[in-house]
Amino acid sequence: MPTIAVDKSELFERLGHQYTTEEFDRLCFDYGLELDEDTTAEVEAAIKKGLPSERPQLKIEVPANRYDLVCLEGIARALRAFLGKQDPPQYTLAYPPGGEKDLITVTVSKETQRVRPFFACAVLRNIKFTPLSYASFIDLQDKLHQNIGRRRSLVAIGTHDLDTLTPPFRYEARTPTNIAFAPLGRDTVHTAAELMQIYESDKHLSRYLHIIRDSDVYPIIYDSEDHVLSMPPIINSEHSKITLATKNVFIDTTATDDTKLQIVINMVASMFSEYCAEPFTIEPCKIVFPDGSTRISPDIAPRTVTARASYINSCTSLSLTPSTIQSLLTRMTLCPTISPNDPDALIVSLPCTRPDIFHEVDIIEDAAVAYGFNNLPDIFPQTSTVAQPLLISKLTDVIRNEWAMAGWVEALPFILCSHEENFSFMNRPDPGSLAVKIANPKTLEFQVARTSLLPGLLKTIRENRSHALPMRVFELSDVVFKDTSRERQARNERHAGAVWCARSAGFEVVHGLLDRAMKMLEVPRIGKGDGKDVGYYIKEGDDPAYFPGRAATIYYRPPPPKMSKTGELIGELKALHIDEDRDIAIGTLGVLHPTVLEKFEITYPCSALEFNLEVFLK
Repeated sequence: MPTIAVDKSELFERLGHQYTTEEFDRLCFDYGLELDEDTTAEVEAAIKKGLPSERPQLKIEVPANRYDLVCLEGIARALRAFLGKQDPPQYTLAYPPGGEKDLITVTVSKETQRVRPFFACAVLRNIKFTPLSYASFIDLQDKLHQNIGRRRSLVAIGTHDLDTLTPPFRYEARTPTNIAFAPLGRDTVHTAAELMQIYESDKHLSRYLHIIRDSDVYPIIYDSEDHVLSMPPIINSEHSKITLATKNVFIDTTATDDTKLQIVINMVASMFSEYCAEPFTIEPCKIVFPDGSTRISPDIAPRTVTARASYINSCTSLSLTPSTIQSLLTRMTLCPTISPNDPDALIVSLPCTRPDIFHEVDIIEDAAVAYGFNNLPDIFPQTSTVAQPLLISKLTDVIRNEWAMAGWVEALPFILCSHEENFSFMNRPDPGSLAVKIANPKTLEFQVARTSLLPGLLKTIRENRSHALPMRVFELSDVVFKDTSRERQARNERHAGAVWCARSAGFEVVHGLLDRAMKMLEVPRIGKGDGKDVGYYIKEGDDPAYFPGRAATIYYRPPPPKMSKTGELIGELKALHIDEDRDIAIGTLGVLHPTVLEKFEITYPCSALEFNLEVFLK
């Protein structure tokens, strides 16, 4: 969820009330927001020390799909409507005096299909910026770039001083050497190829170069006099930059996703249309596409969704009348009307600022927010269910409680790890049929689903090596294996693992931990050649993760299967024969190999234990 910072005094002035931090926190909670921080105390402390400081800010966490709340204007508008201090604004398209024929035209060339095929634009006329609103305008663009625009890869926004340009405009795609202009913040003209090299060292812009670098053509926007507006998604032109004195703003958006493109152009235009001489009016533009088709942009026509009062009441356990629900939805910046043909139906008009609403259930959620989740009645569900923990979870808790009471600390590392940590760091080969690998890992640290708990425990010790010795950590969680016999081609397996780290190896410590776990599971220790039906024993092993001669494999002999009368007779005849075919290797323990410890940057000897818990399910 994105966090935005808004000017505290400006927001409270727009809301018409000076809230305490507690009061505003409660208001945010009621609306579904979260007040992250109020910087008033920090600012006052800085002022007392004579240090420079900004105005107090409120840092508010907003839902990721509420793009209308990522700026001061949107939050103030939404909260004023929620408090009943204003009706939802009605956004309208303001055509020039000559109508559609006088609209600013943008012609899209065919070559743009090879790089960023979608384009939209809008004009805000007679706008009046203040330092605060100007900063908010820039910040909104950045928030949309990072959020819905996915760091400009899906959508990029450009804003320009229309009075410095001469329409009509052209959206084209040219080779980098055929593009030349002075970028924002520079007076020198450079080709696009040169700019890509210049911005390699730019801390801010370098992160966006990869979006078009490998393309043979770059997108570019020109006016009728061949002045460059911008080279999306990298940089705007110095020629058309906006300032506090700008009166008419031309907004362009380019994208690789048309749905997100329409959301972004509507959001930028509608949020700042309140500063126009005629508030909430947007001048559209005419876009001509390569196939000759045209579109009027932006499309701010409201959508409609039908919601039934009876369905809203059934989901919220309320008994509200349609007119009451109508007033609740109005507080959420929606425009509902009761259907003349069906008194139970509400026809809800959705403004262009609410693309988060897709279905009737979204209407129900807004109605519940306006009513107040804390005000909803507490009732028992009509369908009763009795829950209980899974057997493997109950078994896990037995071991967890016992090991914790023995003074061991539980660790919770990630279930994903690097391929090296899972195999080569543990001196274990990768057979290729064991680990589930991530197809397109975003980082080297998360390449495979772990097949052992030990790498995570060793990383935990590495990151806490400054703590006093001995360190004793354990984990009871799932590992993942490939399994072609399953429909999903993989299976989870619950393991118990522990690592002891001290100045001495402590093999006897992990051995005792194993014995205690088996004691709690009521599994007796037996010898390999014992004639007992159930039990566990250890046998020298050769796992390369452990020091040679200091490694053991844990074997478990499960109870024999139930037999028929004939089977019982055969069992009696075999009474003197010990059936070792039932013995299962369930885990390992021992002193970890020095090379393993070296790879995990641990300088003290360690002993480890790991075994499968699922074999003990009864």
